Order: sequence, then structure tokens, then C-alpha cells
Amino acid sequence: MSATKTSLTPPDDAVPPARHPDAPAPGEPLGAHYAQCFGCGTEQPHGLHLEARAGEGVSVTAEFTVRPEHQGAPGLAHGGLLATAMDEILGSLNWLMHTISVTGRLETDFLQPVPVDSVLHLTARATARHGRKIYCTATGRVGGPDGPLAVRADALFVEVKVEHFVDHGRKDEIEAAMADPDTVRRARAFEVNP
Repeated sequence: MSATKTSLTPPDDAVPPARHPDAPAPGEPLGAHYAQCFGCGTEQPHGLHLEARAGEGVSVTAEFTVRPEHQGAPGLAHGGLLATAMDEILGSLNWLMHTISVTGRLETDFLQPVPVDSVLHLTARATARHGRKIYCTATGRVGGPDGPLAVRADALFVEVKVEHFVDHGRKDEIEAAMADPDTVRRARAFEVNP
């Protein structure tokens, strides 16, 4: 069986992404989508603890401090962890479009090492939509928003319904998340208000 590689280039008839009228204002924090999320969750002791903020248009920013538990080579961030940070910031774009989606493809380029104790400044923006597909791009810079480019990524996200997580997640975690009225309210609002 052969797999088909999905393009990260939007088709010619793709449309510009639209910021939802109820999206957080530029500069506002977006919050964690789930407390146990490795990327943004506040209850993960070794997680990334990314705190994304809404930007202009369909863009977000965040900062990620590389801690010793995030290293791969001695004193340097693990490449897979940096890819996770890129996936998380790209996934945060969903808050601005009021869309529930999952990563379909993520392509990451590592341009320079990221030392432990450094701050990686992340930015992401949605570039196009085509049906259920959302195309987006992100960068990570060391030391400041205008610092040296260390990592960049392009991704394709695919819109899903909240039932995707119910059908494929672990029952205990799904029940805990669904017991949080804010989680349920946000998820249902995203589905009703495309």
C-alpha cells in the first residue's frame, strides 16, 4: 500500500483564512485548550507551557523557555521538542478561527541550535483555507522577536468535529475534559459558529 504525500502548498482556489468575530483581541492570551496538554497545559510538569497570544489577522505569538528537561544533545533543545513547540503554536491558530482541527502534516526546518535556558520567540499565521484544510506557517527566533531564525515550520491542519476526540481519546481523560464546562462551551461554540 502506498501513502500519498499531502502538499503544504494551498491549491489555486484556496481562500484567505478569516478571523472569527468572537476571536480574542490582539494581545490577549488564548489559554490552554486542555490542562494535560504537553504543549500548553498548565498541569504537565515537564510540558512546554506555551502561552499563546492573539496577534493581528489570523496570527499568534508565544515564548518558550528551553529548560534542562527539554534537551537532546548536552545543553541544546531536542529537535523533536522544537517540532512539538512549532506544532503547538500552529495549532493555537484554531482559537482565532473558532475551528477545531488536528495536524495533518508538519514539516520543520532546524536552522541553528537552540541552547538550554534560551527563550524561543514563536510566531504563526494561517495562510489559506480549502474546504476542511487549513494551511499555516511558523517561525522560532532565539533571544527576541527579531533574533536569529532557529526553526521554521509549515503545516496542514484538518478540521474535525469534537467527536473526533471522543471517538479516539482515552475515556478517563475525555470524561475529565468534558466535566470542565469551559472546555465543552468552547468546543461547541467553535462547531456552531464556523
